[in-house]
Amino acid sequence: MSSNALNLLSFRGKTRILHLTWVAFFISFYAWFNHAPLLMAISESLSLAPDQVKTLLILNVALTIPARIVIGMLTDKYGPRLTFSLLLAVGSIPCFIFALADNFVQAAIGRFLLGFIGAGFVVGIRMVSEWFPARQLGTAEGIYGGWGNFGSAAAAITLPTVALIFGGDDGWRYAIGLTGVIALVYSVIYYNTVTDTPKGSTYFKPKKIGGMEVTGKGDFALLLVMKLPMYAALALLTWKLSPAGVSLLPGIAAAIIYAGLVLLYILDARKCYDINREVLQTPPEPIHRYKFKQVAILNLLYFATFGSELAVVSMLPLFFSETFTLDPVKAGLLGSAYAFMNLVSRPTGGLFSDKYGRKITLQILVLGLAAGYLLMSQINSAWPIYLAVAAAMFCSFFVQAGEGAVFAVVPLIKRRLTGQIAGMTGAYGNVGAVFYLTVLSLVSYEVFFLVIAATAVVGFAALLLMEEPQGQIAETLPDGSVSLINVT
Repeated sequence: MSSNALNLLSFRGKTRILHLTWVAFFISFYAWFNHAPLLMAISESLSLAPDQVKTLLILNVALTIPARIVIGMLTDKYGPRLTFSLLLAVGSIPCFIFALADNFVQAAIGRFLLGFIGAGFVVGIRMVSEWFPARQLGTAEGIYGGWGNFGSAAAAITLPTVALIFGGDDGWRYAIGLTGVIALVYSVIYYNTVTDTPKGSTYFKPKKIGGMEVTGKGDFALLLVMKLPMYAALALLTWKLSPAGVSLLPGIAAAIIYAGLVLLYILDARKCYDINREVLQTPPEPIHRYKFKQVAILNLLYFATFGSELAVVSMLPLFFSETFTLDPVKAGLLGSAYAFMNLVSRPTGGLFSDKYGRKITLQILVLGLAAGYLLMSQINSAWPIYLAVAAAMFCSFFVQAGEGAVFAVVPLIKRRLTGQIAGMTGAYGNVGAVFYLTVLSLVSYEVFFLVIAATAVVGFAALLLMEEPQGQIAETLPDGSVSLINVT
């Protein structure tokens, strides 16, 4: 066995940490998507109107965008062991709130708060990067992301059965409550079985918390620009909840939120300036610099990859149902093929990135993604169903392998900022989902798929500016000496 190979059957050392961490991520997504397979029973039990059901779906992703930024900062500051454990423990509470809800308002509060647990993905990215060398990092991060992401599919497969076992009108409550119990129990297990780094290694922390450090004036300007789409996505979600959308929020409340988002962006920009004031006045030595354009490009790529995955997974069953006149159950099973590919696709993207290079792998996968969505835009009722499903699976391979390749690069930019970089890149995936689902509400399925393909082409153009990670990145040890970390 080569030194680059991972023995996934082992439960020792770094492989043990990988297994424990992807399970934590799996559970976070298992809890986050615990409502989807039970939505019909929930709707009947709480007597929800169709607009209220749609509102719950919107609320489920609303908090995840800022949560991934915040959790990324906390991970870098306090370490993934404590952060992931607390996230699972605190995330169990909204599960119980939702399970005990007697009306729409209570359910809405539970769903909104549950979006926070969706930030769990960010924590494991930093944990895995601490334990694996660069030559194995893409593969390890791909396994972490792909196997953990399967938690949403596992929820769809198992929770209806759990609800049936408990039976009655309250079966869904027991199923959702169980996901909270699992998250709470595993938070204790995770805290007591992992460490932030291998024995003898240093956990590098950011110098300040509250905003991302950059190393140049141009990078600072780009950071402020890249923050805008995240605030715009939150404004778009507010618009959907306003009288112009599903009317959950009164007009005055929506106006207050819009003003609050503007004010929050200004305060955010000011905080980032305060953190980077010294660097902007006196740039650090070249060995300590990193290029924020690398982060910006990865953000755009995750917008197109994970953003499109979230959007397509939510609409594909309906697309198959309407295109081929299928019953909802069969359409749902066919649609699940898209998400099922995660088990293999993400690890494959990371593996190819380790073996053939980060940039060339991303270029090939992003082009494949664009071609896949172009192909899906041509699907119509004249196609054989098996061919339509094959096209969806072909497309999903490039989408999810691209996600794995993106996060094969994220930990190689600046070690002490890995959580924050992962948080921002991960948030862009949710921003992409909000954008694509909004597009879907305005255009046909064909145009929807073409828009995704077009954004992938934009991502490919940006990718031409990305630099292949090579050499070493420098971090300062507590005694003031410099540690060099290999990234090739």
